[in-house]
Amino acid sequence: MLKPTAWLGGVLLVSAMSILMASIAVAHEVKTEALRVAHPFAIPTPPGAANGAAYVDITALSESVTLIGASSPASSNVELHDMRMDGDMMQMRHVDEIRVEAGETYTMRPGGGFHLMLIGLTEPLKEGERFPLTLTFAEQGDVDIEVWIQGAQEGSEAADGHHH
Repeated sequence: MLKPTAWLGGVLLVSAMSILMASIAVAHEVKTEALRVAHPFAIPTPPGAANGAAYVDITALSESVTLIGASSPASSNVELHDMRMDGDMMQMRHVDEIRVEAGETYTMRPGGGFHLMLIGLTEPLKEGERFPLTLTFAEQGDVDIEVWIQGAQEGSEAADGHHH
């Protein structure tokens, strides 16, 4: 028979491990000396879609960083894009760089602002899958990340939770 304290210790250990595994399952990051990329995600695409979008949160740690490009085997091309309202029309345009000032975080989310446009998808983006993506920064070169394919709300909430 287990003593009550041994049983309680086991319950606490299992609970702590469950919380740790849940946090690992909903958030991931890559960190270098200069920057942190938190919870990269893409939203699923319908069958036959030619393009998709990925979102990352970039924190410049001690000095500003400038994202100047990206690439992935999941698409033939990856472009930096910005979506803004122009009057009553949503406009999407290609940009050459995304600069993040020292000590700041730039948060990408579906629905507007900067995002990574995946052009010429090799196959549809399916929820629950993952793909590699390389971010190129002017100051330090390439940073390899793994993008999780999640629903827009799930990915956004997981990324937001990663900052707390």
